[in-house]
Amino acid sequence: MLEQFLNHIKKHQLCSPEDKVLLAVSGGLDSMVMLHIFIRAGFSVGVAHCNFQLRGDESDGDEKFVARFCQSLKIPFYSKRFEAKAMADENGISVQMAARELRYNWFEELLIEENYSRLATAHHSSDSVETILLSWINGASIDGLLGIPVKNGNIIRPLLFATRAQLESYAKDAQLTWREDSSNDSIDYRRNYIRHRIIPHLSEVNPSFESTIMRGQEKLKGEHELLSIAFQEWKNKYVEYSGDTILISKKGFEHFSSGASILWRLINHLGFNFDECLQIMEALEGQPGKQFMGTAHELNIDRDQLIVFPQKKSWEEVILKPDQELAILGTWTMNLRYSNRELTVIPTDPYEVVLDAEKIVFPLRWRQWKSGDYFYPLGMNHRKKLSDFLIDEKVSMAEKSRVTVLESQGQIIWVPGYRPDNRFRVTTETKRVLLMIVRPYFD
Repeated sequence: MLEQFLNHIKKHQLCSPEDKVLLAVSGGLDSMVMLHIFIRAGFSVGVAHCNFQLRGDESDGDEKFVARFCQSLKIPFYSKRFEAKAMADENGISVQMAARELRYNWFEELLIEENYSRLATAHHSSDSVETILLSWINGASIDGLLGIPVKNGNIIRPLLFATRAQLESYAKDAQLTWREDSSNDSIDYRRNYIRHRIIPHLSEVNPSFESTIMRGQEKLKGEHELLSIAFQEWKNKYVEYSGDTILISKKGFEHFSSGASILWRLINHLGFNFDECLQIMEALEGQPGKQFMGTAHELNIDRDQLIVFPQKKSWEEVILKPDQELAILGTWTMNLRYSNRELTVIPTDPYEVVLDAEKIVFPLRWRQWKSGDYFYPLGMNHRKKLSDFLIDEKVSMAEKSRVTVLESQGQIIWVPGYRPDNRFRVTTETKRVLLMIVRPYFD
């Protein structure tokens, strides 16, 4: 198995002999085999052990067992105790999810503090088969059917070439001892149910079930790589990123029988599930303006495109004083400064404006626009409703939600990003100007 282990590491470029590798060792069969084989291979390793205090004396016994083993071979040993159940209760998540978050956060800290370049976990091919079955049951896409990745950033899985049966055989030949986790026998956990009840039945149908699944996984990896290339080409053609906003052309879905799956692949990380993507596709050719909410983002269907942007929180209006040079409203910042008329170059950027300072009375009021607002757009001598102006400018529903106005004595003097008010424009008689610049604000 040592030769298979080294070939697996070389094939996937998991680590090199010069790397310091931190091993996640629970004391069970899998992780003890991993530790033993890393030592045989001559790698520089350290061991990290998590005690989640979920099994009382049994958990403490695991910690002592791994500590003694490392001490006997003078291997660096790190351990930490966690309140996994308390975290799960506090955050309304499963204990397994809490334990995963706690251990990987700690592992990341150890990698940095102790100068390790890789973290190795003892996942093997049987674990990957279980993950694939769980993903299939949950209706996963092709990504979920790829199983456990052999490498994810600085996390490596050097035992994914071996089955659980092969690890047991290696441990017996090497006369290794390990700790048994009593919770692994309980079928209350879905993974254990798959392991003890489902896979044995499937193996009766196909005695080579696990190896067949792993061969199928290899086929899917190539197809997934091809899919990734095609998806990137699709994005380059139909998707535009503008700051924190995503613009998706409706034309991008014209030749797909299931446009929802394409959309889901693009925006699922923003909190949109597949059912919501199906609803979006059904509404695609309907009346523009329909809105859909993700966990933290909003999607609006516009005339020719879908617009995805962070959900807008309520913005409290900002009052600007005469000597103020900086203000922040929602996702925008505004800089203000005065200048003499002859020193000023009139800006062409719609988010920059120069106005006649002597016509402006402080304090100024900067707020989101609202229905009923009106102003005199630059170049016009009659007033116009701002709502009509935005329609004429073909401003989308998404963009409208972040339009702001700047007022002086109740009169709008500027709509940042669009047009200043004609009454406050710079003329040949202007002696002093106020320059204002609005930019996106990143906290």
